[in-house]
Amino acid sequence: MEYSIGTLVLFPAAAVAAPLLVRALSRWVAIPLVVFEILLGLVLGPAMLGWIVPDDLMAFLADFGLAMLFFLAGNEIDFGAIRGRPLGRAAIGWIVSLAAAVGVAVLLAPDLAAAGFIGIALTSTALGTIMPVLRDSGDLRTPFGVAVIALGAVGEFGPLLAISLFLSGRSPLTAALVLVAFAVVAGTAIWLAARGAGRRLHRIINATLHTSGQFGIRLVVLVLVALVALSVKLDLDMLLGAFTAGVLYRLLLSGAPARDVEVVEGKIEGFGYGFLVPIFFIATGVTFDLAALVSDVRTLVLVPIFLLLMLVVRGLPSMLAAPRGSGRLDLAATALFGATGLPIIVAVTAIGVDTGDLTTGTAAALVGAGMLSVLLFPFLGLALHRRATDDASRRPDEVLTSADG
Repeated sequence: MEYSIGTLVLFPAAAVAAPLLVRALSRWVAIPLVVFEILLGLVLGPAMLGWIVPDDLMAFLADFGLAMLFFLAGNEIDFGAIRGRPLGRAAIGWIVSLAAAVGVAVLLAPDLAAAGFIGIALTSTALGTIMPVLRDSGDLRTPFGVAVIALGAVGEFGPLLAISLFLSGRSPLTAALVLVAFAVVAGTAIWLAARGAGRRLHRIINATLHTSGQFGIRLVVLVLVALVALSVKLDLDMLLGAFTAGVLYRLLLSGAPARDVEVVEGKIEGFGYGFLVPIFFIATGVTFDLAALVSDVRTLVLVPIFLLLMLVVRGLPSMLAAPRGSGRLDLAATALFGATGLPIIVAVTAIGVDTGDLTTGTAAALVGAGMLSVLLFPFLGLALHRRATDDASRRPDEVLTSADG
């Protein structure tokens, strides 16, 4: 495995600099952390300064970071909170998005294969990206946050299924049978975990929480790698295995003492968000093909077009999942969060370029639109939601004032 000392040092340096930049600018504007991670990678990478050179170690850790991002997304989802109306309406919205995105992509793409890649990329929602934003703002457990989480869950799992069914290179029937085989294995594990099969592990996790054993963290790595390996072995997208692993691990911890769960999840988040996930986002900036994007005006024009399409074909149907009684500001905020996409776009375009169905320019335009969505949409969505919350909190005072008058 080839690697350079400069790359080895500059990655953690960029990872440390990103939260410092967030903190320095927070008094004026709240910008998501991943924005700085991507931009720092772009600046330090071959597209600009050239201080970081992509190598085998970076590629390996970036893939692991992407898998960990989806693991954390699956692990964070509280299916008890999102089931029913939020999940059902989010699913309906995604189906509408898929139909609209593929229909529009057929008009833009040179052939049906390229249209499939573009359409699926446009239907994604970056749950792993927006979840930290909601957590940091304190909205994760609110009705608005629950609706957005439901959107993200469907907006990541839906495209993963579509990739496995339609972009695997196999016939849809064969792909469906392979997917069913994966679902049987993963579903059996999830069913056993839900029935309390993991309770025997809780005592071991508790006994090693503060020792070198760290059984809980080692179990995370085993579950993640095992399901990723299973999905790769079945020629499915590895992110499907990573997402499922997160759901499985959450169920394995169910029933454990709350204090133990809190400590274990804190360590998992530290391992993921403190080490692996930043590498993926920084590597996204490092490997971004800026030359392919700016060398052709027609390709460059695709970036705002794709960004607008993400907002129309993914954002507008996402409003179906908004909480009952949501005003215009919260509806717009829900649309913006739903239209935020990047990890799935990176994965889909990489497959498309490898198969020869997407040009590097189109892939760069899609990733560029995804990067802009991460840059702009959560920031604007959070601002609109805060304004809606402030307006709602002022209304009772206004009613009381008018009544006194």
